[in-house]
Amino acid sequence: MAFRKLLILGGTGFVGRSLAARWAAEPAAAGCAIVVPSRRPSRGVALATLPTVQRIAADVHDPATLERLMQGADAVVNLVAILHGSAAQFEAAHVVLPQRIAAACLRAGVPRLVHVSALGVPEGDPQSAPSRYLRSKAAGEQVLRSKAGLELTILRPSVIFGADDRFIRLFARLQALAPVMALAGAGARFQPVWVEDVAAALVRCLLDRATVGQVIECAGPEVCTLAQLVRLSGRWSGHERPVLPLPDWAGRLQAAALGLLPGEPLMSGDNIDSMKVPNVAAGRRPGLESLGIRPAGVGAVMAPILQAGLTDADRRRSARR
Repeated sequence: MAFRKLLILGGTGFVGRSLAARWAAEPAAAGCAIVVPSRRPSRGVALATLPTVQRIAADVHDPATLERLMQGADAVVNLVAILHGSAAQFEAAHVVLPQRIAAACLRAGVPRLVHVSALGVPEGDPQSAPSRYLRSKAAGEQVLRSKAGLELTILRPSVIFGADDRFIRLFARLQALAPVMALAGAGARFQPVWVEDVAAALVRCLLDRATVGQVIECAGPEVCTLAQLVRLSGRWSGHERPVLPLPDWAGRLQAAALGLLPGEPLMSGDNIDSMKVPNVAAGRRPGLESLGIRPAGVGAVMAPILQAGLTDADRRRSARR
């Protein structure tokens, strides 16, 4: 099909920026308008170089605004998510908003929706998950799957890394400052996936109608503990520090103290609860390979980035030369 308009909710974020750039370069999407609404469009300044991107000031949590944004769209991608917050905030972002997105899609005649969830969500009762984050993500999936007429694909990524991430780069920066890394959840297991592989998966799903009805696990080739990833980030950036694993009670005290600092916390008690569930592919669902994507390893991507101090913008400028 010829795409005229793609609506990306949460498009000013880490994954959204990569998706917009990849979609703009996709031959099958030539001439397609990429609409990226945000309450603060200035956050999407990195998208200004893409000629087909339209940044719009809008509150996507408002049902009437959502329906207006969807007029003329061929598909919607939902990337809106939060990592920290109260039960009400998780409910609003991960359950109520998907419900409103689905309703607006159907009212506006836009049945195609690609929704990004998370690895580790329970397959059954959402309340069986140990954290507010995972419970709300699971409930959001259930809300979307219950909507008849919605052509839905769900992606479940592990922790996502890249040149502008707030994960690998964060631990690298912290080790440049601290003599030791006191770490909650040191034994938590992840299967990190490159942001460009997630963006590629989103594009494949939009282009391939055979993915309608599927839940796709987006994971990299390696399973690592949090402690291993912290050590590697320090090594690659030239500031490797000893890692001090914290018992659960000490980790929760640390998270509580971090929560008192201004800005978004580095760690919360709910994050610690989420890490009780391995953030790895279960293998019972299709993976990136089913989309023809061979996922990149975290070291192959992040080692040269951290060694050179590159950002995503630097990498893209270099690729265009």
